[in-house]
Order: sequence, then structure tokens, then C-alpha cells
Amino acid sequence: MCGRYASTRSPQELAPLFQVPDVPAKETLAPNWNVAPTDDVWAVLERSSRGEEDTGTVQRELRPLRWGLVPSWAKDVKVGARMINARVETVHEKPAYRRAFTRRRCLLPADGFYEWEQIKDPATGKARKQPYFIHPEDEQVMALAGLYEYWRDPAVKQDDDPAAWLMTCTIITTEATDAAGRVHPRMPLALTPDHYDAWLDPTHQDPDELRALLGQPAEGHLHARPVSTAVNNVRNNGPHLLDERAE
Repeated sequence: MCGRYASTRSPQELAPLFQVPDVPAKETLAPNWNVAPTDDVWAVLERSSRGEEDTGTVQRELRPLRWGLVPSWAKDVKVGARMINARVETVHEKPAYRRAFTRRRCLLPADGFYEWEQIKDPATGKARKQPYFIHPEDEQVMALAGLYEYWRDPAVKQDDDPAAWLMTCTIITTEATDAAGRVHPRMPLALTPDHYDAWLDPTHQDPDELRALLGQPAEGHLHARPVSTAVNNVRNNGPHLLDERAE
């Protein structure tokens, strides 16, 4: 799975990388070295200017979404905390994800992601979990493959009230390889810039063609380094979390 990642680039940096025409003027997120489930995260997506089901002009946006997908039919927003990842092997057929997979795909910019390996502590002889930060060798941004969904809050009476709608997202994962595979059996999927347009296009709906666009982050050129267990606590944040530590 992918349960924690880092996303520290500003919207001014991200917009040109993903060919987003307008930088968000009002909404902004602080750099986050410890992105956790239910946090708001930057997402790149395309949707109609007249609504999700209309045929208005499609616009590419950079906007915050809540991490942890809440299906439109969910009765409680809390279900999203358990739906931070969607397995690529079944994403096209699972009821919670299949509609979003064909209509509402996004990219989630990341500097890298964290995974934990079970190791024996040489000092105590006991097993413990060692966190690793896994990132592209060239330090370029990762475009993690994601899905997004709308959820209508029944407690808000007016449809046109911004508080009535919540937009959430999930990260698509696959079997891990290379540096990531040595730490954990699953890893996020990503896209290369030449596949951004096809992935984000809501009219592109063939499941096999869509899955063919997905690949390993940084095309497998990843580096995994041990970092402090401070990352285990979601309240900890800051660039020091990425510092390499002895295992």
C-alpha cells in the first residue's frame, strides 16, 4: 500500500509541470513532508466547466482533494480513511472505484513515499518497523495515479452550498519492484508526462487502454533510504523527516 508520502512543491511549481493554465489563487496547501490519510493533497484533474456529467468545456485544474476516497453512495465520510489505495488488479471492477476509474482520474504530485520494513533491532533483538523514504533518483516530481469522487453531505440542505460537496481521492497501487520491492510488497503507480493527457481525459474510458498507461514511479529508478521513526507520528512534519538515518 501507499499510506504516507511527501508533497512539498508549491502550486506555482506544479502548475507548469502539469500544464495547468491557472495557478490556484485562493486555495493553497502548505508543504507537507508527512502526508497522511484524510489530509488535503494537491491533485491535477480535468472536469467539465458545467459539472461532472455535462458536456461543457473540459478544464485542467490543480486543486486540493481529501485523501481517502468516499464513494458517492457512502453513508458516512469516515469510510474514506480506509480507502486510501485502490489495487490496479481490481480497480476497474470494484464497486467503490469502477465508475471513478472510467470517468474521474487524477494525478497526485509527490516528492516520494514512505514504506516500512520489519527488521530486528540489533540492540534489543526485538522486531521493529524501520521507515524508508522512496523517491526518484533524479529528485523529479512523481505523478501518482489517482481517482477522485464526489460525495454529497446529507446534512447540508442546499446543493449550491460549497459545503454540500466533498471531493476525495485514492492512489492506485501495484506489486512493488526494485528499491520499493525490497521494503514493501506494494507500491504506487505513476504516469510519465507523455501519458498525462490520456489519463486525465474523462472521455477516455477503455479500462485496458487506461491500465496500459500506468507504470512504475520514475520508471523504476528509485532510491530507498532509511529515515527517522519520527515519521510514524502524523503530527511530526518538516524536512528533517527525509534525513537519512542509520538502520
